[in-house]
This record gives sequence, C-alpha cells and structure tokens, in this order.
Amino acid sequence: MKFTCEKALLVSSVGVASRTVAQKSAIPALEGIYVKAGLTLQLSGYNLETGITVSVPAEITEHGECIMPARLFSDIIRKLPDEMVDVAVDENFQVSIRCGISSFTISAMSAEDYPELPDVEYENAVTIPQSALKAMIGGTIFSVSENQARPIHTGCLFEVEDKAVTVVAVDGYRLALRRFHPDEPTGRTMKFVAPGAALKEVEKILGDTDEPAKFTLGTKHILFEIGGATLVCRLLEGEFLDWRRVVPTNNPIKLTANVGKLTDSIERVGLIISEKIKSPVRCRFEENSGDFQTQTTIGAAHDVCPLAGDGKGLEIGFNCRYLLEALRAVPTEETTLELSNGLSPIVMTPPDGGDAYAYMVLPVRLKEG
Repeated sequence: MKFTCEKALLVSSVGVASRTVAQKSAIPALEGIYVKAGLTLQLSGYNLETGITVSVPAEITEHGECIMPARLFSDIIRKLPDEMVDVAVDENFQVSIRCGISSFTISAMSAEDYPELPDVEYENAVTIPQSALKAMIGGTIFSVSENQARPIHTGCLFEVEDKAVTVVAVDGYRLALRRFHPDEPTGRTMKFVAPGAALKEVEKILGDTDEPAKFTLGTKHILFEIGGATLVCRLLEGEFLDWRRVVPTNNPIKLTANVGKLTDSIERVGLIISEKIKSPVRCRFEENSGDFQTQTTIGAAHDVCPLAGDGKGLEIGFNCRYLLEALRAVPTEETTLELSNGLSPIVMTPPDGGDAYAYMVLPVRLKEG
C-alpha cells in the first residue's frame, strides 16, 4: 500500500477515526486504526459498539490495507512537518512514513482479523443541516442517564415525523427536548434511541454549517453521514419514557425571564454549593421578581432576578446543577418559566409559544423554614 496525503488532512482524519478505537480488546486489531487504500483512502476506528470511517483525499499509488498502531501513528503524524506525507506498507507490514526531512519506520498488523463494520442500507436517509443536528444533540445530551439499570435512558430518543425531528433525553430528574422543523418534509416516520456516547462523537464531527448531515435507520444500527465521515452505532433497545405524559401542560404560573440574568443569579447563589456540600436552591417567585437563596455549612447566599409576570409567592427548591444546565442549553435570549406548585416540575419553553425546545427539572423537597 502506498499513498501521499496532506499532513493537516491526515492529522484531522486520524483524530476523528481514533475516537472509536477500542482501548483494550480481546481482538488486538480493534486497538488500531484500520487503513484501506482503494478508490479512496479510508481510516476506521471500531470498538464493536460504535465505528467511525473517514474518507481522506489522497494520491493512492498502490492499493492495500493494514492496521496501524493508533496512538503511535497519531503521534507521528501530528509531529511531522507541514508538508505532504508519504506512507508505504510492504508485504511484511513494515510501514515507512516520510515527510520533508523526517522519516519513520514502524510495524503494522494484517487487516485479516479486523471485523466488518455493521452494514446499513444507504436508503431512506433523513437529511438536515449539520448545525441543526449539532444543536439538537448538544441541547439534550447532558440529560441522558448514567444509570445502567435502565440502559434505554443512557441514550437520546429520536422521533422523525414528516414536518419535525425531535430529540429527547431523560435521566429521572429532568428532561431535555429539542425540535427542528425542516424546510422540506422528511417523508419519513421513525423512532429510535441512539447511545449517548456515540452521539457525543457525532456532535464533535458536526460543524456549525448548513452543509447536510444524514442519518439512516437500520434494523439494529443507525448510520450518520457527515461530510467525509460516517459513524455507525448499535441502537439501544427497550421502552423509552412516554415523555408526552410526564411534561406538565397548562401550568397556571407563567413567568418570562432573561436567560443570561437568570443564569447569573443561579450561578451566584450556587457558589457555596459543591458535589460534597449539596443544598437545593430555594426559589421564591413573586410579582416581577425571583428570589433565590442557598444555605450550607460554608455559608449563605441570596440573589434577586427581575422577571415578567406574577409568581404568586410560589416557593420551590431545585438542584442547582440541573437548573443551570437546563438554562445554559436554552437557545433563546428569553424563556418562559412554567410552574404549578411546590411539588411540580418547572418547564422552560420558548417565549413565542413555539415548540423548538422544552426543559423540565423536577423539584427538591424543601425543609421548613
């Protein structure tokens, strides 16, 4: 195998493919990067759960395939001069890497033992802008559960309808929802749950661009196509929470908040809370204001934030981190806070009454006084 490639492109592609290389595996080949020089140059990383393949523009003079040692190959490529990189692999899997005045010789492995990545038919793909998919994943992924007792909730639910794509994440204490309305009907109806770990890798590959991203649903896998990269992962199985039944509607108290000012207030009263010293934020919603307090063994904190609307003196407590993570994910400058009573969740929705997002946080029971 022989190919010549621009260093910057190779560094970027090796970095992406390395993200799903197995750290330790009973199959040694999975601890390396699968390199295939055919009609195009392709680099793959696979850990039997998630696989990434990246196509790299390169001049291929001899076809072939091998397994490169992932970390060593990556380190070498990153440290090379900013010139064209020549890579040659002989029949004994000795690898020659040359770039400018630098040259390396390392050993690769045969690709015979490398498992094939799951095959998903490239049909019926749903296409949306990369920026929209990135916003939906980034705006929900923080709410996936880390509890392996309910594996289905360690991923995000995707619901595709003709005029909307919805992504939902829940962890038992909160819910995050983002929705995108495509310009053209999707012509699809589908529902699946993709693992949170794989979606974090998808988010890293996506760009803030209107260039298309596609995802295709297979029988047991989902395939994401983003530019020259593809990511395939196994779907999670089980029954996802019926989120429509748990998000309260018709809440009697509705307040409008400036997201930045409200976030600042909660951050300030949260300064005396830590992972070791936990205490809820005590919120009291009055007419046109929110009063926030915390008290721990470190001390006490108090802050007031202007709001629009009448909170009717409602007092309610929340986990500070959960409340802040929801606020930081809100994509609008202002948000509507929907409340019912001290034991019901708070729901954040768009101030224009739209359905682009919803963030729900369950309350924490407050001690008297």
